[in-house]
Amino acid sequence: MMPVVGADLSERLVPDELREPAAPLLPSFAARPQGGGTAPCDERAVFTAVVYALTGGCAWRHLPPTFGTSPATAHRRFTAWTEAGRGVGCTGRC
Repeated sequence: MMPVVGADLSERLVPDELREPAAPLLPSFAARPQGGGTAPCDERAVFTAVVYALTGGCAWRHLPPTFGTSPATAHRRFTAWTEAGRGVGCTGRC
């Protein structure tokens, strides 16, 4: 198992000054009523991965595993945030 992005790297990529104001704007993901599914993701890791992909021009499928979230999860959350009116929309690299 690959280690997740360290707190210092995560802080450099997405400092608290960016993450804290954005956190209340992003929809939360609650457990499914029927159960099942995967364990909840670290929201900061997902947000950092999304910011990295959008600002670095990284294709979703090429997100490094060290972010601690799968490329599919990062893209799915970005899509959910965008559909909820919280994202910036796809710029063609999605």
